[in-house]
Amino acid sequence: MAIVNYSVPGEIKDAFNEAFDGENKSAVIAELMRRAVLDRELAMRRWSLLQALVQGRTSRPAASDRALRTARALRR
Repeated sequence: MAIVNYSVPGEIKDAFNEAFDGENKSAVIAELMRRAVLDRELAMRRWSLLQALVQGRTSRPAASDRALRTARALRR
């Protein structure tokens, strides 16, 4: 098990201690850190996917007017 040391404002520490009174605060903080890591990983995957979608849109040539008319006619 690792030991970590972070500084937080006193009012946050007090609110945390009150909210989790009687609980294993190390376990609570470890769970919050695990969730934060998972949230960050998910955000990074979403960003990468968004970038891939945007890049894919700009790298494909635009459809010609004729191709658009044909596609619209086929939809009807």
